[in-house]
Formats: sequence, C-alpha cells, structure tokens
Amino acid sequence: MELINNIIIGLDEEKDLINIAAKKAGWKSSEIAAFFITRRSIDARKKSDIKLVFSVELSKSRESKAQRVIKTIKKSFDYPPIVVGFGPAGIFAAHTLALSGANPVVIERGDNVDARRSKVASFWQNGELCVESNVQFGEGGAGAFSDGKLNTGTGDNERQKYVLNTLINFGAPKNIEYDNKPHIGTDKLGNVVKAMREDIIARGGKVYFNTKVTDIIATKEGVKVICGDKEYVTRHLILALGHSARDTHRMLHDRGFEMEAKAFAVGMRIEHLQKDIDRAMYGESAGHPALGSADYKLVKHTGYGGVYSFCMCPGGYVIASSSENGTVVTNGMSNNKRDGINANSAILAGVTPKDFGEGLFDGLKYQEALERKAYDSGGGGFYAPCQLLGDFLKGRQSASFGKIQPTYKPGTRFSRLDNLFGAKISNAFREAFVGFDNSIRGFSAPDAVLTGVETRSSSSLRVLRGEDYASVSSKYVFPCGEGCGYAGGIMSSAVDGMRIAEKIIDNMQ
Repeated sequence: MELINNIIIGLDEEKDLINIAAKKAGWKSSEIAAFFITRRSIDARKKSDIKLVFSVELSKSRESKAQRVIKTIKKSFDYPPIVVGFGPAGIFAAHTLALSGANPVVIERGDNVDARRSKVASFWQNGELCVESNVQFGEGGAGAFSDGKLNTGTGDNERQKYVLNTLINFGAPKNIEYDNKPHIGTDKLGNVVKAMREDIIARGGKVYFNTKVTDIIATKEGVKVICGDKEYVTRHLILALGHSARDTHRMLHDRGFEMEAKAFAVGMRIEHLQKDIDRAMYGESAGHPALGSADYKLVKHTGYGGVYSFCMCPGGYVIASSSENGTVVTNGMSNNKRDGINANSAILAGVTPKDFGEGLFDGLKYQEALERKAYDSGGGGFYAPCQLLGDFLKGRQSASFGKIQPTYKPGTRFSRLDNLFGAKISNAFREAFVGFDNSIRGFSAPDAVLTGVETRSSSSLRVLRGEDYASVSSKYVFPCGEGCGYAGGIMSSAVDGMRIAEKIIDNMQ
C-alpha cells in the first residue's frame, strides 16, 4: 500500500483522480488493484481558482484496510456491564462490549429512534414536548438531531478511523471516511444508530428504552442501578448520560459522587441565505457540484472575551431542542444533502465559574435561567426570541424580516436578544460580528436572523474520574462522554466510549 499526499486538482477533474494518482506514484493505472481515498478537502484561498486536495492509498494487490481487533472475553460473568445512555458514547461503548462477548445491558430514558422521531416532529409542529424523549433524550442522543458532524481534535486517529468505518458498515455514506469535515445528516443518522442497536442485540446485548435511572447505590461489591421498580446490579457501570441529564447529575451529587463545575458557552443561532454564504466562500464557483454547500468556522478574540461559531449547518435548520417545560433551547441540523435555503450556525461566547458563580450547580442554574428567559421572551409555547443582526448591533427591537426567513419551529417572536444575555456577552457578540465580516463578506448583513438561546453546547459539570477511567468515588462506575465532561461532540464521545469499554474488557479477562 502506498500513500500519495497532496494531489491538487481542479473542480472538474475528480473523475480522473485514480489516473492522476497513478501518474504521481509513477505507476500505470492498470497496475492499481486497490484504491482508497483517505482525505478530501477544498482549497478556496484563491476564489478564482478553487482546488480539490486529496490523499489516496494505492496498492498493486487487493488488500483490505485493517480493522481494529476487539479482545474477546473468554468467560461469563454474573453481572454484565451496564451502559446508561444511548448517545454516541453509550452506543460505541455498548457495541465494543458486545463485540467482545460481554453481553452489555443498555438503559436509555428516551424512546427508540422511530418513536423519538415522531415525538420530536410533534414538538416542532405543535409545541408538544415529551420531557423524557426529545431532541436531547432517546436513541442516538443529542447528536441524532444535529447533523451528525464527525470532525474532532481528539488526536486518537486509530479509534477515529474505527468509528468512521463502523458507521459506514452500518449505513453511513462512505465519503465520511475521507471528507475533511465529515457529516452524515440527521435524515440518515437515525437509521445508522438503529442498525448498530440491532447488532448489539444480535451479539447478546440488551437495550431497554423508556427506562430512567432514578438512583445509583455504590457498595463494596459493585453498584445497584435503580430504575423505578426495577433494579440492576453490576461491577461495571458506564455513565454516558448526555449533557442535558440535569436530574441525573443532581442525583449523583446527592449520592456522593465527586464533581466539579466547568466552563461552557452560551449564545444564539445566526441564519443567512446559503447561496450568500456559498458566494462569499467560493466566488464564481459557488454552486459547483464538487463543492456542495459551503461551511465556515470563525473565531474572534474581543475585549469582552472569546466568541466563535459552532456546529455550523450548511443548508440546514434551526431546531427547538428543549428537554424541560418552560424553556427554549436552540440547536442546528442539516440533512445529508444540505439542500435547505438557509445556512445556520451557533455563535457562542465562553463563560466560566467567574461569570456565573463558584457553586457546583451555579453553571447549570445559569443555563436554566437563560432558557427560561428565552421562553418568556418568546411569549410561551416554545416560540423562540428572534432579532435581526442589524438591530442587535444597534440595540433595538426588530419589526419585520428581510430576505431571510427563520427556520425555527414552532415559531419565533421578535425580542431583544441583546438584553437577554447582559452587557458583557452582548458587547462581545457585537464586536465579534463586525470582525466576522472581515472574514466572510456580508456575514454581518443587517437582515441576518438571530434566534436564541443556545446553551447546550457542552455540560456545565464534570463527574470526576481517575486515569483508569473509573469514578474517584467508586471503582465500579465509569463517567463517560460529553455529559460527564469528557468529550465535545459525536466523534470524541464515541472515542471516549470505546476507551472505557476497552478498559473494562481488560478488567474482565
């Protein structure tokens, strides 16, 4: 296998990639028996001459890519490992355990993905919130309704590749293996998750939906997991809770699990016409099929703190993501084709315990207060407060939309988002918006639509664990993923779930 890096071609030359790669390697095209794309990115620094950049692997024999080998557990156990939560961390922890023969038990408070989709659709259409099965809770976790973005900076390349290949094996598009910013799409991710669940069950695992953990009792011999009138016992409990399991975080604290407050971020969603973002990023090449819908990543260090874009959704939608009554929470999603009219992204400002208080739950209370203010500002019914960017910059209420219409459902109402956040954060956003326009021409267009609030980019708490991944409060409990403060997105959560599962497998040999 030979790796060929930095193959630079024009937008219309991708069909000839294998021949171009062969020439660069000094081979004849007829000698190539196996051909793998390992990286694809877009170089748009010169808008008049945009290029595609590839890395590929060539082989003269029909060799296949190596797969990660999961150790097999060679003896049975009275107490199989339990995974609480079936988001990315829980799914990959459970699947890794199932591959080893550990017969994991998964406990998920929400619905399976099909029932969950139905309840989320009803919420978006009618404002009927199910507090146990929604955009935050249920099979697939919060990531199931946020585009399925898979870019990360964990640095664990081996496990990252394994996650991508596993997702492809269960139905994800093959291009996620090599795209620079891979995504699956909300419309496809649910089916991938469902297929992985079915494989876990086929390998001896069990998955219980609509089963909420109400108590966890650690003993010298193991841990009891209480779910209403049901009780489970294990010596290996993985807590893959998700960042919105606030009631479970409080229960863990009551049970003596050591935790700490951590920094997070708050902000709002901004919407532009996707065609305007395409034109700003790609110039006259905008709309070329090799480019697709343009995305962006922005960072601005202001006099009031850092501001950055997050979870940018090309051709996407701003979605209602509340998990509690009387709150408004926003997020963004795109389908696989990213063919919606608008582009949207979170614009976030970082906050620390110095901003919201030094108490363990002060950050969580700060999030909740913002979400309730947003609900009241929207007038109830889960309508979201909305303001045009030009009016945000000038500190006034908006009266009518321009060419950009908001995509958020159930609906929006004009309100003063600049007052919602307070002076420090609002001033940081104002300075950042002006600076962002220097990076993307037209970004600060007066009729760009702002919808609030976004508060769930990460957990406000960390459940403390040691180098062995076990809780510092119980050697039988393993805090995992984004909800316990150890990840920041689908990929890093999945990798964290795998690491913990592999550690448990080593312990169970």
